[in-house]
Amino acid sequence: MTADSAIKICDNNHRYSRKMIMMKIFGDSMMMSRRDAMRIGGFALSATVTLPQLAGLAQAATPSIPLADLMRPGPLNDLWLGPETAKCTIIEYASLTCSHCAQFHTETWPKLKEEYVDKGLVRFTLRDFPLDPLATAGSMLARADNGVRYYPVSNLLFEHQRDWAFVDKPLDALQVMMRQAGFSQAKFEATLKDQSLYEAINTAKDRAYKTFKVDSTPFFFINGAPLPGALSFADLEKIIKPIIGS
Repeated sequence: MTADSAIKICDNNHRYSRKMIMMKIFGDSMMMSRRDAMRIGGFALSATVTLPQLAGLAQAATPSIPLADLMRPGPLNDLWLGPETAKCTIIEYASLTCSHCAQFHTETWPKLKEEYVDKGLVRFTLRDFPLDPLATAGSMLARADNGVRYYPVSNLLFEHQRDWAFVDKPLDALQVMMRQAGFSQAKFEATLKDQSLYEAINTAKDRAYKTFKVDSTPFFFINGAPLPGALSFADLEKIIKPIIGS
């Protein structure tokens, strides 16, 4: 599938079937169970995180996936916030069309950044895990020019998600939204036709799914330990404080 064909799907038929989305995202040859498809497609995203889960994660001596493996560069550059010396490393996989991800980035992320990332206590990166072609388009725009506007654009799209992701003509709405980030029409169109960027995003997503078992969004790794589901700021503090010794 090419970048052009993905964008045509977004423009002409935003209400595509879940089966089609799965095939377009992961490739026609990839077979998944119905339950897996539902989880990835958004029907079982962001399960409630229980306190025992939080406590177990905070106290875990050995992460499920070695942090070194998670940190190994993939086809996309990680855009880190916070110092390498931070005791706590958080990797988030998110989709720009996921409402739970938008909730995290509008309610939890600002506090996490202010209280822990900006103070050098936590190192954080956001990785793209688009759940549909429209989310892929958003990720491509955020990643334009090697991601120089990655976090401002991602935050903008999360904050105004309902204004572009759930409307009759989402691609038109997305173009209007991107004007706020300084995208001309020519820049917008050129970015969405960047086949190498499109392939890099999908390769990174495939790696996350196959290697790291990411199957929903948002999906976090905290010092290598996996924690799927939406997290409140209070949830995160229960995990972070024991790690940093606070």
